[in-house]
Amino acid sequence: MKKSNIIMLIAALLPLGLFLFPLWKITLEAPQYPTPLGMYIHINDFSDANPFDIKNINLMNHYVGMKYIPDAIPEFKIFPIGIILTTILGLIIAFKGNYKWFLFWFVLMIVLCSAGLYDFYLWEHDYGHELDPKAIMKFTNPDGSVMGFQPPLFGSKDILNFKAHSYPRLGALFLGLGIASAFIAFLIGKKKTIKS
Repeated sequence: MKKSNIIMLIAALLPLGLFLFPLWKITLEAPQYPTPLGMYIHINDFSDANPFDIKNINLMNHYVGMKYIPDAIPEFKIFPIGIILTTILGLIIAFKGNYKWFLFWFVLMIVLCSAGLYDFYLWEHDYGHELDPKAIMKFTNPDGSVMGFQPPLFGSKDILNFKAHSYPRLGALFLGLGIASAFIAFLIGKKKTIKS
């Protein structure tokens, strides 16, 4: 088996790390919480960073009219299937394809990950802006518009007296390494073909 195909094989397998490790983490820091509240986002569910964190976040959200963080969202059914199918496709390409197919898989994964990030952004936007008009507490911006509570897609952001942090975790690293490895496999395969 060629070196480029072996790297492509590894590239196809690396995204399976999403089934073992969290994809993302959102953390909320505030003076009234000595231990910040946190939530991990996995490929197929949410989980607490500390016991009862999601329950406490939902209680806070209730006062400002935000939706509860659900037990499940439709994406939790779609994402695992997508990763399994792209892994199988990547393995077929690793065994049967040439370097041009490695580039195809790389581009496909970039497109799918971009779509996933955009979907995550839309979920956060809906979560932070579609507020219950009957909420106990209402906050407005200086211009009088209703204040939104959308956490950042990536990075940190002040929301009232909270500082929200949103960063990828180990699962995202596995996914990113898999995508990068496919591009490396493409470059090595292309170089080998040009030399021969």
